[in-house]
Amino acid sequence: MVVDLRRVLLVEDDARLAERTAEYLQGHDFTVEVAADGELGLARALSGEHDVVLLDIMLPRRDGLSVCRELRQRSAVPVLMLSARSEEIDRVLGLELGADDYLAKPFSPRELVARIRAVLRRGAATTATSGGALRSCGPLRVDRDRHRATVEGVACELTAYQFDLLWILAGAPEQVLTREQIHQRLRALRGEAPSDFDPSVDRSIDVHLSKVRAALASAHPSGAGLIRTLRGVGYMLVPKDQDP
Repeated sequence: MVVDLRRVLLVEDDARLAERTAEYLQGHDFTVEVAADGELGLARALSGEHDVVLLDIMLPRRDGLSVCRELRQRSAVPVLMLSARSEEIDRVLGLELGADDYLAKPFSPRELVARIRAVLRRGAATTATSGGALRSCGPLRVDRDRHRATVEGVACELTAYQFDLLWILAGAPEQVLTREQIHQRLRALRGEAPSDFDPSVDRSIDVHLSKVRAALASAHPSGAGLIRTLRGVGYMLVPKDQDP
């Protein structure tokens, strides 16, 4: 029987604790990626590659509360805060910033697994109830269920193919995607099997993304520059305030 492993991002700077926690979770049908500081943790959490984020508060480079605040503004991935600081104010602040749950250290590995599964169940129930599938980056909001993309609330004129391209970029903000990666993710999005990358697709993606870029700029001035081209590499969606 094939087990559908849920993907966990563990943002923890204590290497021994991270190793023990990852090993335990891997024995309970999870795959685990570890990030050892807040900056890396935020970048990986925004990649769209994880089902849940376990986020320590006391982290180097960027603290967990700051990471949680920004992550919640830009992603709906479930967040479970972890901290040796058990004061009520820390728990309240973490939850007010958008964390889905809070677990004080030292914690029982069995309780951690139970909390993760509960958070994932709540997330699945919310999605089933609302039918929501929303991605955002800066002023951009992409709503897959309504098949609608807006910049500062103004709708963009996009074809179905162009909308799918934007949805893929919005699923990996600030992450460079090559044309081949975009091609394969587009096939997966449409329920098609992976295929060898045809160079002619390269040009098609370029043409359509140029039209997506124009549509974003046409909807609102803040849409200009959201899609960045890295010549010879690929494309990246970035918040407007990070333009050079």
